[in-house]
Amino acid sequence: PALLALCREHEPDTEIRLFEVTLTQQIKGLQSDLYDVGFALSGEAAAGIVVQKIWTDPLMAIIPARHSLLVHKHVPLNELLNHPLVLPDLEACKGYACQVDSIFKRMGKEPMIANRVTTSDLMLALVSAGLGVGLAAAPKVATSREHGVVMRPLAFRQAVLTTYLLRLDTEPSPMLARFIELLASTEPS
Repeated sequence: PALLALCREHEPDTEIRLFEVTLTQQIKGLQSDLYDVGFALSGEAAAGIVVQKIWTDPLMAIIPARHSLLVHKHVPLNELLNHPLVLPDLEACKGYACQVDSIFKRMGKEPMIANRVTTSDLMLALVSAGLGVGLAAAPKVATSREHGVVMRPLAFRQAVLTTYLLRLDTEPSPMLARFIELLASTEPS
C-alpha cells in the first residue's frame, strides 16, 4: 500500500493495474509485453528477465489462539518444527515454498506438514481451526481479520522472505525507471 500511494502521488496520471498470477504466468506476461514489471518470491527467472532483490520481511509464526507455542515471545524454530505445519503449496507458491523449505534445511530437520495451501487466507483459516501452525511474512498477515490466530516472531534472524522485482532485460522506459527508484525509497506495508 505504501508503494502504491507513493506511485499515485508521484505519477497521478499513470494507470497501475495489479494481477495475481503464478511465477510462470508472470514470466510469460513479461516476455509477451503484457506486464511491465512483476514481483515474485523467487529469485529465479527465464533468460532475458532481470531479477532484482527489492526487500525482505521477517517470517512470523502464525499460531492458533490456544497453543503451547504461545509461551514463547520469539518462537524457536526447532520448537516450531515439533508441530504440524500449514505450508505454502509447492507449485502455486513456488518461491514462497522454496524460501521456507530452505530455512528448514538449514535447521537440518524435516517439518511435519499438515497441509499445503495456495493462499494465506486458507492458511489462516486452517491455523485458526487448530490444524497446524503457519508461517507468513509479517506485512502479509498484519492486517488479517482472522480471529483465533496469534502472530509471533521467530527466534531465528535468518527467517526472512525475500521479494524480487522482475522485468525484461532492456532499458526501462522513463516511467518504469522512476517506479524502480520509488521502490528504493519505500518499504512495503
